[in-house]
Amino acid sequence: MMGPPKRPALKGLSQQIAAGRNGAGDSFVRETFRLPRPQARQTARDFLDRWPKAAYWSEVESWRIVGDDEIEFTMRRLKSAD
Repeated sequence: MMGPPKRPALKGLSQQIAAGRNGAGDSFVRETFRLPRPQARQTARDFLDRWPKAAYWSEVESWRIVGDDEIEFTMRRLKSAD
């Protein structure tokens, strides 16, 4: 008769999680800005003009309103643009 099944090794999973937290294995470069709304719009436009979405998968990854009409946002693009 067979005993209970063995638990799988979690070393590989824990390494993947740690790498994800550290940004390792990610092929994107991220830049975070905190600017007044009009400057934030212009900065995002300039970023997308410099690294077009079609070639570099550029995008506004996240954004939020901070304080009085300031926007904090993160832009990302492929590392291959370097």
